[in-house]
Amino acid sequence: MPRRGETAVVPIDMASGERGGGGGGQEQPKGERRRSHGPGHHGRDGPGRQHRGRPPPPPPPVFRPFRRWFPFLVPLFIVANVVLFVLTMYVNDCPAHALATGAAIGGSVGESATAQGCVLVPELGRFAFQSFKENPLVGPSSATLLKMGALETSKVTKDHEGWRLITCIWLHAGVIHILANMLSLVMIGIRLEKEFGFMRIGTLYVISGVGGSLLSSLFMASNISVGASGALFGLLGSMLSELITNWTIYENKIAALLTLVVIIVINLAVGILPHVDNFAHLGGFTSGFCLGFVLLMRPQFGYINQKNSPLGYPMGVTKRKFKIYQIILFVIATVIVISGFTVGLVLLFQGFNASEHCSWCHYLSCVPTSKWSCNTPNNFCMSSQLGNQLNLTCESTGKTATYVLNNPNNTEAIKHLCVGLCS
Repeated sequence: MPRRGETAVVPIDMASGERGGGGGGQEQPKGERRRSHGPGHHGRDGPGRQHRGRPPPPPPPVFRPFRRWFPFLVPLFIVANVVLFVLTMYVNDCPAHALATGAAIGGSVGESATAQGCVLVPELGRFAFQSFKENPLVGPSSATLLKMGALETSKVTKDHEGWRLITCIWLHAGVIHILANMLSLVMIGIRLEKEFGFMRIGTLYVISGVGGSLLSSLFMASNISVGASGALFGLLGSMLSELITNWTIYENKIAALLTLVVIIVINLAVGILPHVDNFAHLGGFTSGFCLGFVLLMRPQFGYINQKNSPLGYPMGVTKRKFKIYQIILFVIATVIVISGFTVGLVLLFQGFNASEHCSWCHYLSCVPTSKWSCNTPNNFCMSSQLGNQLNLTCESTGKTATYVLNNPNNTEAIKHLCVGLCS
């Protein structure tokens, strides 16, 4: 989207009244003076020729009102996300857990390992993925994600693990999940970092991610949430608020606004599909939208021209750095961000479940149709044990199975049996 600030402005030489070029305003030596012979007369050098001893005039300096930054933080974020995903798969070690589960069941070791077996074991070894029934995004188990710092409301409220609001931003549920998010981060984040620098965009990214985690934990209390989607929607929301607060420096204002609104609506509409945490998207978008008025505010164009004008050149009426509406939006957005995060954190640590007080809010995250259901299966089982015999009943699906255990005290194997039963 072109801005007025990208236009080249040539400084004016006050001594000669001519635009900048090679040595305007300086008196030429007598030997190099030439008289004008009127139009059509080109002298002895002929038309289009220049003196061999005179160097060509230097190009006029280009006035760029906004600094352009070299993007390094967003690529660093991408590397961090990828490294953490690889580390998560290393910790997951699907083949080892499948073998432990099979060894705990007498007489059905091979069947158990195959039933909840791993994907691409010969090629990836311990980095093999969980079965598609357990994780359709091609990634680790939910137990491993919890171990690495995934967001679960009960662990934040009961175990006081508030750090999960931040760590979940850097984790991903699978290969498909991380590819989609990192591609979006490349397209949005690098452009914003070039224009506003790593400090502003890094702050906006992290705070928006926490805002998405906060709203998700208030409305999706029974789910496990991971991913950078909240932070990415924060960057998208900041682009909209940046367009609004810097309205005067854009040329194609209406076209830019309509394009951005269409992109935002399409991305938010994807969130009504099942197994997508749209509350994290909404929380991140709202946080980023408000932070854009605070962190991405530009000086008005008249002030920039006035600040960079040649010394002694009259500019007329003195311009303020920011317009009145920019200051008003800055104050309102600051109040909303501070009060919103304060109230949200207080309610969260008090164990407040917002979905119980809003009967229709669940439609913001998933709209049930004849093609899909919004009921998310939870891997919780009721168990009864008599000697080496274990009876499991999945609470979400109602499935029941009986197992004979070689080691009745192997709780890790029992968890994996429950996951396989509920998948």
